[in-house]
Amino acid sequence: MQEAHAMSPEEIERHFTSPDGEFRFARWERPIVPVVFGVDDRTLSVIKGAIEAVVALAGHKMAETDPELGSNLMLFFVRDWDELAALDGLARMVPGFDETVARLEREGANQYRFFRFEDNGAIKAAFVFLRMDESLSEMAAEDLALAQAVQVILLWGTRAFGEISPLARLPGGQVVLRPEIAGLVAAGYDPLLPVAERDGMALSLRLAARMNAGSTGAE
Repeated sequence: MQEAHAMSPEEIERHFTSPDGEFRFARWERPIVPVVFGVDDRTLSVIKGAIEAVVALAGHKMAETDPELGSNLMLFFVRDWDELAALDGLARMVPGFDETVARLEREGANQYRFFRFEDNGAIKAAFVFLRMDESLSEMAAEDLALAQAVQVILLWGTRAFGEISPLARLPGGQVVLRPEIAGLVAAGYDPLLPVAERDGMALSLRLAARMNAGSTGAE
């Protein structure tokens, strides 16, 4: 078993800070209801299994349907960004979607995530768009699914995993979440912590205390 790297409050804070210096933490409050487009049945089961595993790690819940939205976590797998133009309703759910797709095409991006929020700042819905270029296609379905699941369980900063993947490979070859990321996810869902927060240092100190204690529930 790989040992967890002890994260300092400063390291934790960076995981939820945008390039312009804004700190924003948010987690889900309502049960997560995923739906996946553009994959076969086997890959579908792998993706939903990864989401279930990360939700269980967080101590959160899933459901069969969201009474307001139907599904609140949508994942789209495409070969080219222009395939999304044929999907009705996306522009209504994701403001500025046409402009975003054009930007993704210009930048050669292979993934994009968009979040909607509750009045209290908690995550209300998430939309994940993946263009299966050579880089993503080379990943095992299990690894890709786990990476995407962890990136929607919390509102991470845009550069949280830019240099270091949230995944780690065990000596036997199995890919798992890095222990410190798993610990941060679990700590982030402590019911004593707010569902959303913009005070980076205050929350990061509380998260670090929970992670370093090895369990949640203690300040």
